[in-house]
Amino acid sequence: MDAPGTGDPGLFGPDSVTWQLHDDPMMWVAGVRALYFQALHPRAVRGVMQNSDFRRDARGRLMRTANFVAILTYGTTEAAEKAGARVRKIHSMLGATDPDTGERYRIDEPELLLWVHCAEIDSYLHVLRRSGFRLTDAQADRYLAEQRESARLVGLDPAAVPGDRAELGAYFEQIGPALAAGPEAREVDDFLLRPPTHPLLVPARELLWRRVAHLAYASLPPYAHRLYGRPAPAPAIVTRQLRVTGTLLRCVPAHVRWQLPPKHIIRAMSRLGPGSRPAPYKVGRSLAILDEPGEGRTNTDGGDRGKWGTAG
Repeated sequence: MDAPGTGDPGLFGPDSVTWQLHDDPMMWVAGVRALYFQALHPRAVRGVMQNSDFRRDARGRLMRTANFVAILTYGTTEAAEKAGARVRKIHSMLGATDPDTGERYRIDEPELLLWVHCAEIDSYLHVLRRSGFRLTDAQADRYLAEQRESARLVGLDPAAVPGDRAELGAYFEQIGPALAAGPEAREVDDFLLRPPTHPLLVPARELLWRRVAHLAYASLPPYAHRLYGRPAPAPAIVTRQLRVTGTLLRCVPAHVRWQLPPKHIIRAMSRLGPGSRPAPYKVGRSLAILDEPGEGRTNTDGGDRGKWGTAG
């Protein structure tokens, strides 16, 4: 075994924005937002609904996605490559059928993989920045560039993946006309608001889960609300709710959160030493050289830049 501090840093390493950002507890809210966002691409969400037990196990799907992101972020290079190969193999064997035309298509089409990636990464970046995780615009661009590695592992050409906020905004402008809240998106929306649960847990679902689902939905860009046909509070109110939620969740000590399975961060720190500990302040310390004058601002108006918007 490697001595602490001499192990494999993995795909990103402790000096990356990804390493610090993905430890934030608001990633859970961001993950639910990503599900809402991804469901707006009819072909992509159809692939999910026709090939998974999402209706019965949305929590399991969310946990598997979180585990995959954690392996790519904090695991060894070998573990990340193996996880990516496993996902690519599974996707290569699956397809979906358009109920209107009867067309059969692969779910690993680059167009679909790119939408899923962009909706997910936009959600992570948007929710965390808007909830108070301090990133300059240059650091946000650095994060998007780093996430091209994640895109590669699911089968995309990194050169075809947006690597900064301008490219991501252009992508959303281009893909916008293809988005719609079809029957599958409505099903996802209904399910996320009222997931099946044991009768004894219904009060907890109403008290906790619905709050998370409502906040995740509210943090979507306004055009997504229009497509779903369901209103959301004013952007300033949503921003305030995100900041309050982020403040509360960040009060939970990191070492307590890290004890929860599957303990990827604890294993990474054991491999690399205590100096690899994720912490928000390390983003500014290690990446301050990237900042240009005047780039210390964050967007808190809901991220609706232009018609289709990007992460704020």
